[in-house]
Amino acid sequence: MATAAARHILVKTESEALELKEQIAAGADFAELAKKHSTCPSSRDGGNLGSFGPGQMVPEFDAVVFSAPLNEVQGPVKTQFGMHLLEVTSRQD
Repeated sequence: MATAAARHILVKTESEALELKEQIAAGADFAELAKKHSTCPSSRDGGNLGSFGPGQMVPEFDAVVFSAPLNEVQGPVKTQFGMHLLEVTSRQD
């Protein structure tokens, strides 16, 4: 079964997500921004979600995680929890 590892930053608004994405593109550290801004408990670990398989996350999340290029920030992705910036750190088929 396929598995992936990812990290994310969860915020309330699309504008906040886009602002953070710009900071990352300008060289800011993803993990540090996750610790400072993410509302998810994973923020304590720099947004790291660990490894998971298809169907273990919400569908909008899965769609990105199992198709996006590795180590590129994706999003904002809207889910019932808010707006996510996602980075797939590894994927096994």
